Amino acid sequence: MAQIDAFFKLMNDEGASDLHMVSDQQPVLRIRGDIERVKFKKMSNDELKTMLYEICPEDKIKVFEETGDIDFGYEIPGLARYRCNFFQQKYGIGAVFREIPSEILTCEQLGLPKVISRLAHLPKGLVLVTGPTGSGKSTTLAAIVDEANKVRKHHILTIEDPIEFVHKSQKCLINHREIGTHTKGFAQALRGALREDPDIIMVGEMRDLETISLAMEAAMTGHLVFATLHTLNAMKTVDRVIEIFPATQQGQVRSTLADALKAVVSQTLFKRTDVKGRVAALEILIATPAVRNLIREGKTYQILSSMQTGKKYGMQTMDDAIMNFLEKKMISADDAYSNSIEKAKFLKFLRKPPSDFTEV
Repeated sequence: MAQIDAFFKLMNDEGASDLHMVSDQQPVLRIRGDIERVKFKKMSNDELKTMLYEICPEDKIKVFEETGDIDFGYEIPGLARYRCNFFQQKYGIGAVFREIPSEILTCEQLGLPKVISRLAHLPKGLVLVTGPTGSGKSTTLAAIVDEANKVRKHHILTIEDPIEFVHKSQKCLINHREIGTHTKGFAQALRGALREDPDIIMVGEMRDLETISLAMEAAMTGHLVFATLHTLNAMKTVDRVIEIFPATQQGQVRSTLADALKAVVSQTLFKRTDVKGRVAALEILIATPAVRNLIREGKTYQILSSMQTGKKYGMQTMDDAIMNFLEKKMISADDAYSNSIEKAKFLKFLRKPPSDFTEV
């Protein structure tokens, strides 16, 4: 048993999402969004490095010492998996660990709208799950892949950096590939995927033009592709995919994206006020013929009104999802205001002026 495993056990017991360890500082847990210090001694750079290197593969240590950054996965059987990031900072080594639960929760257990589980039944196309870092994108994607694994008889291929949720093959055959261990990069893995007979491809993150281009190509050639992006809402997601391409190609990309896109799910996590825990507010865009035309014609600014009128298709705006939680007293008015789009609708719920004075 590695020395650091005791911290992972504490993390699990406290319901923390992240563990921060930095030389010459006490360890820190992120619990329901807030930072809390652990009552433990401050470790020197050498002490912490010894502890961290105990769980790091040798090839990753070499890369870390050359570059100052590394990502990898670590698992404690029966407890959880951890996404590990080591980095160098002013006072020495630092590390952040994100807990990936060993149990994959279903869409129903997560309280997600019914349309989310239906995405797992799509025959082909591109589904994007977006949101800021730590918003639960991986958890939502894992629930969708789990649904497909239970009901379809297909080949699922996941490409991640590092592997997070580990799915056991049920009705589907599942293969997991990790960047840096099983393949050099997302683009290389996606190029290879097209020769590996997948029906469903899950891309951990679309980081660059080449990866986005290959993901759209896979969706256009009969595959169902799930991927994540760091964007805040559905409208910005569509713009981000198009704008990463040179201006001369954007007209063609709009047309390709309009044909390939099936849905965009954007989410934000909120601390609950009624019970311990957090809840995800989801903005859902379904690519109906009307939405496809808006994308093709470059009228993405009209997507919001399409979501407002498309509730029968399962669409909802972020503000509607936030308002629903606020009216049920599940989240605070301050959190609702700070994460909303049309902030004027939420001003009346505030007891004092908003803390973000730039929004007033």
